Amino acid sequence: MTTAYDFSATDIDGQPRGLDEFRGKVLLIVNVASQCGFTPQYTGLEKLSRDFGPRGLAVLGFPCDQFGHQEPGDEAEIRNFCSLNYDVTFPMFAKIEVNGAGAHPLWKWLKDEKGGILGLDGIKWNFTKFLVGRDGRVIKRYAPTDKPESIAKDIEAALG
Repeated sequence: MTTAYDFSATDIDGQPRGLDEFRGKVLLIVNVASQCGFTPQYTGLEKLSRDFGPRGLAVLGFPCDQFGHQEPGDEAEIRNFCSLNYDVTFPMFAKIEVNGAGAHPLWKWLKDEKGGILGLDGIKWNFTKFLVGRDGRVIKRYAPTDKPESIAKDIEAALG
């Protein structure tokens, strides 16, 4: 059985990182962008990370430039933007694709595990979120319009 812990990705500093380092944690995996109408959700994501991190939540941000060219910067620019504007401290990864032939394997798996509205798998926009349980299995998929604070109850339940 495949779980989130079977995947790896390059972090925002160019280092390979296995998601198995988060084994036993609840994960909130999000495709993010710096120039999106939903970008202010970084504030809520950081709050979730700080509020629930000590209890076992890890928020993981994956920049993506597939929607309206809203993440045009390189990794250094993305890291600086997130730090300066939103004081992001949760793990950020290198820019990836979430749809199409070049989609990152983690995101292919996430979409297979929890399809979107009308059963369609494709990610529709930035700030789509996946909640993953401590067992590495996807619990729920959230739309970009679902604000981070609105999923706190689900995170609370997943943390046990």
